[in-house]
Amino acid sequence: MLTRFGLQLPSFTFPELRESQLFERIAAIATAAEGAGFDSLWVMDHFLQIPMVGGLEEPMMEAYTLLGALAARTTSARLGTLVTGVTYRNPALLAKQVTTLDVLSGGRAVLGIGAAWFDQEHAALGFDFPPLSERFERLREALVICRAMFTLDSPDYEGSYYRIAHAANRPRPLCPGGPPILIGGGGERKTLRLVAELADACNVFGDAQTVRHKLDVLNRHCDDVGRDRSEITRTRLGTLIIGHSEADADDRLRAYADLRGMDPAMVAATAMVGDPDKVVESAGELFAAGLDGLIFNMVDAGDLEMIGLAGD
Repeated sequence: MLTRFGLQLPSFTFPELRESQLFERIAAIATAAEGAGFDSLWVMDHFLQIPMVGGLEEPMMEAYTLLGALAARTTSARLGTLVTGVTYRNPALLAKQVTTLDVLSGGRAVLGIGAAWFDQEHAALGFDFPPLSERFERLREALVICRAMFTLDSPDYEGSYYRIAHAANRPRPLCPGGPPILIGGGGERKTLRLVAELADACNVFGDAQTVRHKLDVLNRHCDDVGRDRSEITRTRLGTLIIGHSEADADDRLRAYADLRGMDPAMVAATAMVGDPDKVVESAGELFAAGLDGLIFNMVDAGDLEMIGLAGD
């Protein structure tokens, strides 16, 4: 199984810190999470902060550089992105980056990948942003190339958008069979079909009812292509706001909403909010919907006490 409980760090905004202090805070969060029992650590693969998390002026670290640094500070948690946009990197370069992360981490890398969506980021940094249909075609080719470079000695591939020729990838990945490949998103016609055909894991969003529906769709795709359903790890990414008590959790919810200029009710509608007992109950409902693991954004991840409480 890829992960049971993961922590994602979507924001690197700590106003009290200088830039020279930023990595040590991130490393402290990662090691606290690993020590508290989280078995995977994730970052977004973006170059600008995304609108639903913060402003464009807020700091954003390059994902694979950061994960490589965290590999040296952690010992057991898997490390990956949720998720790399296929348009950001040549897939052979991506395979090399993930392989390097795997070697640096002792076999803990995950390739998280998707079709990309943040058009403003593409425009700002000069990345081509082709139509959605082409992005999915590129994603399919990237999956084939990455898998080949993870598992074959010197593979060849000629596609419509990408090609490799005798693409030796040395050192080889340490993870048996190569780093697991996770596809992010819940698109029912294309995304989940690609999961059934080519991935080791999927990550979806939504409440228990939505999750159950998405996983039913995935199961049908698995049946269509002759894939064993149990081979695919199924996770869900969501926001967690935990407190020592219900009142404490509500205070943290309101503080976060005020900080971001959001309606607390809107935040609560898409987040898991409560004391440990309520969080465990909510998590149980999601597992009952068919998930293998949960991955959390924590709005106050800089509070190491809360990471410990969530891990417990």
